[in-house]
Amino acid sequence: MTMVSITSIDWTIIIVFLALVIGIGSAAAWRSNRNAADFFLSGRSMPWWLLGVSMVACTFSCDTPNLVTDIVRRQGVAGNWCWWAFLLTGMLTVFVYAKLWRRSALDTDLGFYEIRYSGKPAAALRGFRALYLGIFFNIMIMATVSLAAIKIGQVMFGLSPIVSLVVASFGVAVYATLGGLTGSIWADFFQYSVAMVGAFFAAWYAVTSPEIGGISSLKELFAHPAVMSKMSVLPTFSAENTSLLMTLFILPIAVQWWNVWYPGSEPGGGGYIAQRMLSAKDEKNAIGATLLFNFLHYAVRPWPWIIVALVSLIMFPVSTPTEVETGKAYLATHRDLVAQYDAGTLDKQSPHYSDVRIMKAHANGVGALAKAFPSVDDKFLRDDIAYPGMISKMPKGWLGLIVASLIAAYMSTIATHLNWGSSYFVQDFYVRFINPQCDPKKAIFVGRLSMLGLLVVSGLVALWMTNAKSSFDILLQIGAGTGLLYILRWFWWRINAYSEISAMVASFVIACSFQWIAPLFNVEARFADAGLFTFMDYSAWKLVIGILLTTLVWVLVTYMTHPEPDAVLTAFCRKIRAGGPGWRRFEAQIGRDVPATAWDVPFGILCMMLGCIAIWSALFSVGKLLYGQTVLGSILGVVAVLATGVLMMCVSKVKLS
Repeated sequence: MTMVSITSIDWTIIIVFLALVIGIGSAAAWRSNRNAADFFLSGRSMPWWLLGVSMVACTFSCDTPNLVTDIVRRQGVAGNWCWWAFLLTGMLTVFVYAKLWRRSALDTDLGFYEIRYSGKPAAALRGFRALYLGIFFNIMIMATVSLAAIKIGQVMFGLSPIVSLVVASFGVAVYATLGGLTGSIWADFFQYSVAMVGAFFAAWYAVTSPEIGGISSLKELFAHPAVMSKMSVLPTFSAENTSLLMTLFILPIAVQWWNVWYPGSEPGGGGYIAQRMLSAKDEKNAIGATLLFNFLHYAVRPWPWIIVALVSLIMFPVSTPTEVETGKAYLATHRDLVAQYDAGTLDKQSPHYSDVRIMKAHANGVGALAKAFPSVDDKFLRDDIAYPGMISKMPKGWLGLIVASLIAAYMSTIATHLNWGSSYFVQDFYVRFINPQCDPKKAIFVGRLSMLGLLVVSGLVALWMTNAKSSFDILLQIGAGTGLLYILRWFWWRINAYSEISAMVASFVIACSFQWIAPLFNVEARFADAGLFTFMDYSAWKLVIGILLTTLVWVLVTYMTHPEPDAVLTAFCRKIRAGGPGWRRFEAQIGRDVPATAWDVPFGILCMMLGCIAIWSALFSVGKLLYGQTVLGSILGVVAVLATGVLMMCVSKVKLS
């Protein structure tokens, strides 16, 4: 298959888009140069609607449609519950934690450690987390995003991985380093608009164009045998399907959302979501921003990607069970050829070269993609390249807009992570521990240098990665078991710095053990022999074990170590006013000058559930209407409207400062 031919119209659209993004982002440079608070927090003056769109733009990168496509092709639409379940986390942040974060008036969310805890443990925790999250974890996330840019460059244009990264990174390197958070937020608004227009057009064209899959309507799409088995929004409830049901639905809904830390969906809030809440004008704008974010993130974005993913099942069929077995058998009986192929010594002109490549691809279920894109490196041949493969079929002119939309998605996420990671490095490490007397201009200069460093290193790591879904699973595993701690630390006085340190260390060690040590002892095969996969697949077992062990560790450490001093806890109680039974003793110590805080968490949880009902109903209403199930889709739409109406009445009663 030949690479996509970009016409002059397409190039014009792409270049104009890049110029506008760089111009919008860089226009904020004059303001960002004043001090670190302006550079990293926009002077705490951002309105809710702008922050909400910026939040959703941060979580919409060029790897997101690739990830959704990977999930749909392998697990069906229901597989998206692995991230749909995080709506519960998001709504909890909206109605319980957003106002608490805004009251903290911190420069970064890591400053929390030194108002909630005390002494050297608190300082060490803040410094270590600044490097761990701001450098290591942040680089891993940006590398996953950059991996998608590499695959898009290879599938659509035949670019080498390095060229793809250089081209994709240039614009964001300019405006993110110049404009700071203000530049990123305004650029996010423009980029999100372009990205969604591109996503909706891609879905429309995928369904209506005979050039793609030979279908001409949604009805014809959903009647296709390759698509019908993937359409359900819920896993099948049956005894034969227990493992899939547990893995895709019950575990995310029952456990994952409140006990797994993941960037953008942190239990209790945190990361770049907290950064944007801290930059809001006030508590009301912080709540409005996170509510808008969750609506756009879960109810608006998914279906264009899902539609394209379903069409890709027709355009690039998943290898059949027979083809998979044939591929495995070929690899087993042609070990010498496979060894030469893997070593790079097999002549590419040899007929055996193509045979080995296709059979290896069939063994992994992606034979059709291997045939369609012969120039794509084998390590990138996964189901997630089906999305850029579909985009490569788009018509000229529109192709430029869609490519621009993917660039927009990439730039918005990378810019956010650069600013977020840099804020940790500068505010929570460099200024806090290395140069406390640092003047504002030097802090901004160090921030810009650290942004460039993060961008380069994340690109190098991306060259090592192969698959978006596997990276997503690894990040989930690292955060397993820490979520409950992040929820309770606001409301339970007994949690201390050692609780967090032990949780962080335990979750990381357990994740690394599963990744590198467990394979040495064939743990997965032992689980299979024990019949454990009847209940859950291996990735789910790893998550459950990680949650249980990490939680056990931090709870034991909490009770084995001393609580924080009363003076620190009283000051935190006075500043945050979280209320509840966990702070009654300390509220009494504050005195009559500050009234006891009303315990409004139960009301917040009620609003959280109403928000989930409203957004999930809207999400599934759209899906059912697309599927042609008009009655059920309409009923769900009515439920979404009613739940939203009740929610808005409740929101007006949320207690603010």
